[in-house]
Amino acid sequence: MGNLSGKVAIVSGSGRGIGREIALKLAAEGASVVVNDLDPEPATQTEMDIKAAGGQAVTCIGSVTEDGFAQRFVNTAIESFGGLDIIVNNAGYTWDSVIQKMTDEQWDTILDVNLKAPFQILRAAQPYFKANPVDYHRKVVNISSTSGFYGSAGQANYSAAKAGLIGLTKTLAKEWGRYKVNVNAVAFGFIKTRMTDAVATDNTTLNIDGRDIRIGISAEKAAMVSKAIPFGRPGTPVEAAGAVYLMCIPESDYVNGQCLVVDAGRV
Repeated sequence: MGNLSGKVAIVSGSGRGIGREIALKLAAEGASVVVNDLDPEPATQTEMDIKAAGGQAVTCIGSVTEDGFAQRFVNTAIESFGGLDIIVNNAGYTWDSVIQKMTDEQWDTILDVNLKAPFQILRAAQPYFKANPVDYHRKVVNISSTSGFYGSAGQANYSAAKAGLIGLTKTLAKEWGRYKVNVNAVAFGFIKTRMTDAVATDNTTLNIDGRDIRIGISAEKAAMVSKAIPFGRPGTPVEAAGAVYLMCIPESDYVNGQCLVVDAGRV
């Protein structure tokens, strides 16, 4: 028996990185988890790992920006496990440029995945929450960033999206309190993932939704950022998942409309 036994969770972008660790953590604590990723292989691997550890999981493959995805994601939880209790809006990525060089496509793409998609998923969940009251607190955790909290040069699109997600969080905390749904956000600082790994060149790219997106940062920048962190290192995906877990357990039932900054005290 874990702290989340009997609960049902959906975690977007949970085939890799932070999202994968969130899915594994929630499942380890007893939640049945709907795993999502753009690609079938990593999503299926996360599902298999959860099941191998004795948990319950299914996959819902696809981009969070696809038409109809939000409703399909919510329906997968209800049809597979009989309910929905925890929503973690984790899927997202960056596409950086200084504002004078940023295209409308860059702006729209990053706003769509990091802000519009969470809005659509939450909108899709509202009718179920309203029609199916429970005697415990359901939880929403939106994954923001310190870029949205403090700003970040070269990330006007991403910073705006993540700041908007904090605004969405605070608004839904007020709208959904009557449904006993806590809506909070977690803003991560420097967490070590494939998007933030030190790379040898600026030409390291990843194909996301048909676009070649540059990933990683230079070794020099990684060292500089790490030096500014009191612990002297970036966080791990496991540590990031732990912060999300805190917002999902009964002990946080009176925490609502908050954004927890998880950056080891860097800022």
